[in-house]
Amino acid sequence: MAETHPATANPIVRFSTSTGDFSAEIFADKAPVTAENFLSYVKEGFFDGLIFHRVIPRFMIQGGGFDKDMKQKKSKAPIKNEATNGLKNKSGTLAMARTNVVDSATSQFFINVTDNDFLDHKNTSPDGYGYAVFGQVTEGMDVVHKIEKVRTGNRGLHQDVPVEPVVIHSVKLVS
Repeated sequence: MAETHPATANPIVRFSTSTGDFSAEIFADKAPVTAENFLSYVKEGFFDGLIFHRVIPRFMIQGGGFDKDMKQKKSKAPIKNEATNGLKNKSGTLAMARTNVVDSATSQFFINVTDNDFLDHKNTSPDGYGYAVFGQVTEGMDVVHKIEKVRTGNRGLHQDVPVEPVVIHSVKLVS
């Protein structure tokens, strides 16, 4: 007979930013590879001092890769895309950013500020694979919307960069 374990609660992380704080549940139960990857960066303090470097109103806010000088921080190896986990890119969800390569996500993540169904998994082609949702803002969505509304511009080759950096002071595991 298979051994059973009591259901364990998903971890909660607290983001402390220059715009305010918010918390998110990390879906270790539905996106185990992505959750483990994200939490390993959290435990190392990787995100501390990085910024939300791409902010697009009525779409998403993206962070986890650049400091306030727009210098990219070296990340670990890419992970498997878990977009097939059934979770949808709804408002308030956290998902992994990636290139056009399906399994290319590393440290960069985004928070959907509206329902972005077009980012959901549709098929196994590179265009239809989707973006892996791995968490949900549980507290402080008003802060996320405040970040969404900051003034942005171009910075080098980057577009939609906040004019005043939105700094991630820390991301800490709270439970």
